Amino acid sequence: MGRFQRIRDTILVVLLIAVPFFFLRAGIRRPDELGAVDRAIMRVADPIVYACAAAARFVSSIVGDYVYLVDVKSDNNKLAYENARLRGEIRQLRGAQAESRRLRRLLSLREEMVDETVSAMVIAKDTTDYFRVTRVVLDSAAPGLKSHMPVVSVDGVVGTVEKTYADKVDVRLTVDASFGVDVVVERTGARGFIRGTGDLSRYVAHVEMMKRSDEVDVGDVLLTSGLGCRFPKGLPVARVTKISKRDFGTFQSLEAEPTVDFSRLQDVLIVLRETKDCSPRGRSGSVKR
Repeated sequence: MGRFQRIRDTILVVLLIAVPFFFLRAGIRRPDELGAVDRAIMRVADPIVYACAAAARFVSSIVGDYVYLVDVKSDNNKLAYENARLRGEIRQLRGAQAESRRLRRLLSLREEMVDETVSAMVIAKDTTDYFRVTRVVLDSAAPGLKSHMPVVSVDGVVGTVEKTYADKVDVRLTVDASFGVDVVVERTGARGFIRGTGDLSRYVAHVEMMKRSDEVDVGDVLLTSGLGCRFPKGLPVARVTKISKRDFGTFQSLEAEPTVDFSRLQDVLIVLRETKDCSPRGRSGSVKR
């Protein structure tokens, strides 16, 4: 048994050495020099060679595609990072531009006011059952600051000073139930008195003391009249949103929303009113909105 196994192993070694030799010999000879044995070997070798070549091409294709996809993924990651970075820079630039425009408008309003003003930035909002207050921090010291002084923004009247402490000020908004100011309709000059409702679910005010015969439409802007010298004349206060005319009585009932968007309010001016002149500088009746 051991002898037979040695003979078998010897034959296998000889075949393993001889077969590649014959294949190589047949492969390098010219076609006209091939003998019967060589042609037989080539007929056996051709399918094997074809299969090996196909397998090699397949494996090479898979490896090439994998390497390509790895490179593409790396490039995509780089592009995604660069895209995110550029988007971040664009958002920062847009934010800076918006802030610049807002501050320019605030500066323009400040230059238009006759009275001395101090600028402030909104830092907090507070809602209670009885009054609506927003808190601001002053940009500079204002020794003459007192309660009830007007607070305005580029979009119109914000409210009045409620309390002061150090560099912080609580502002009572125009929608507070205790706030009221005399107004006129910008389009027709009809006069009324606007008062906050104190509604905690929305920013809204009522217009009182406006005659039924006065012309007023939804969308009309109400401006400060300047009576009492509490607010400068011609500042936007609210925009009419609803009109109710009864069949009897002297006055009509109007609902209005503030021209100032309190949910987005960022900067205000506090008017340090000590003068009796109630008109903005160089204005005949209104301030830019």
